[in-house]
Amino acid sequence: MPRAPFQVVAYPYRRDANGNPEYCLFRRSDAGWWQGISGGGEDDETPFEAVRREASEEAGIPAESSFLRLDAMDSVPVTEFRDSSAWGEDVYVIPKYTYGVAIENRAIVLSSEHTEHAWVGYAEAYQMLEYDGDKTALWELNRRLLGRGPRG
Repeated sequence: MPRAPFQVVAYPYRRDANGNPEYCLFRRSDAGWWQGISGGGEDDETPFEAVRREASEEAGIPAESSFLRLDAMDSVPVTEFRDSSAWGEDVYVIPKYTYGVAIENRAIVLSSEHTEHAWVGYAEAYQMLEYDGDKTALWELNRRLLGRGPRG
């Protein structure tokens, strides 16, 4: 299946015993850094269809879980993707769409794309992430889950 020219990222979240949000991050097996669930669309998938599939494939999260589309978006250079030549010479960057996904009483089932996962609070998760765009998405998700506005 040809890869669609966009990227999706999802951050699983749950509440700890005190009601505070915790986030699940995944250590990449190929690069070693921490990230959310990440992948691309296939064929004519929409970003929402792609993130639901990726969450299921990479972490065993059911497609019917509650996904929250975030405003945070990022761009990724096509040179980051092995089969980007299929998109032609006019495509330089692709959009990255971000989501949160609520996890309740579900075990994470890792795919071979990750070596481990960790449930951590916001401050630790923020420090663990590699890219600024991922940190921005996590910041937005955290603010939304705390019921705070962007400046509140």
